[in-house]
Amino acid sequence: MQQRDERNILHFDLDTFFVSVERKYNPKLAGKPVIIGGQERGVVASCSYEARAFGVRSAMPIRQAKYLCPHGIYLSGNYDSYAEESRVITQVIQANVPLYEKASIDEFYIDLTGMDRFFGSYQYSKELKSKITRETALPISLALASNKLLSKVATNEVKPNGQIMINFGDERSYLAPLKVEKLPGVGEQTTKVLHKLGVNTIKILSEIPQEMLTAKFGKVGMTLYERSRGIDNSLIIPYHEQKSISTQESFLNDTTNSEFMLSQLTGMTEKIAYELRKQEKLTGCISVRIRYADMNSESKQASVPYTNQDKELLQTVYRLFKTLYTRRQRVGQVAVKFSDLVQGTLQIDLFAHTKEDIALYQAIDSIKKQFGATMVMRARGFEK
Repeated sequence: MQQRDERNILHFDLDTFFVSVERKYNPKLAGKPVIIGGQERGVVASCSYEARAFGVRSAMPIRQAKYLCPHGIYLSGNYDSYAEESRVITQVIQANVPLYEKASIDEFYIDLTGMDRFFGSYQYSKELKSKITRETALPISLALASNKLLSKVATNEVKPNGQIMINFGDERSYLAPLKVEKLPGVGEQTTKVLHKLGVNTIKILSEIPQEMLTAKFGKVGMTLYERSRGIDNSLIIPYHEQKSISTQESFLNDTTNSEFMLSQLTGMTEKIAYELRKQEKLTGCISVRIRYADMNSESKQASVPYTNQDKELLQTVYRLFKTLYTRRQRVGQVAVKFSDLVQGTLQIDLFAHTKEDIALYQAIDSIKKQFGATMVMRARGFEK
């Protein structure tokens, strides 16, 4: 058994997860170019390797994808199925490892440090992969390395359905021949700048002095310096399933003004929707509660397609409130709760939104992150 005395970080990535789930329930899709996305003006959420061969990529406008791959099979996507498959995978991992991080609906980091003395971390990684495959019939790629950076890069390199271990001391030599854009965090603009400087591979990047990178890129330069050398000290963030997120508002004076109550519900919904997006979560159940002046409370809830976007959430909140508040009795408090939470990011919502919608949400969240969650609100969310 090979002895490993340092950190053992395993990265699991479900290959083309959405496509794989669709193929699981419809085997006729196997081997065909499958593109999952939203409406005609939306963007690609995921695509198969067969579609990628024609130049289709995630986040590409659907219209462009259809131009590149007109014979592709275009699906709107079923997030409920994806969430359920992710839940099963999470349960298998939780039952078999001491510490793990769920980075997204289809991506996991697992800390196997110290397990070599009992099992052999790489062998255990492969056995865990086999368990998940038996439970779900979904393809998985994995990499075992000394940190999260290396394991993620290596996993991407062995896809589809591959596995690899990077030995201690081989971090820099493994990264050296790869293109600079293979490093996490090196986006399109940074790549262009590096290419203009003649820096095309990670080896060349790793030979640039720290001072030069910092002078050119600021704080990002230090990140480039460390990552090009395979340095990453980030820790595994333990995963805990949050059951719900909620907020409530008590009024200074009891009221029968339904428009005022709707304005409060609007602001509250936007606030916790933003919290969902920050935590990269989606909700599948919405509850609205009102407490009358006599301290009695009533509530209603509804299941919804998984989302974290204001527009869909507000539509359900308004509907629940109008169904709930049917008598002219004074109200002293209203509350909103999102439950049935699952891991998911804005990318998941590409199924339902246009690229203009996505750009708007990203801009709004950027402003809220910089200046505060209440700096951008719908007009209805202001007190009347």
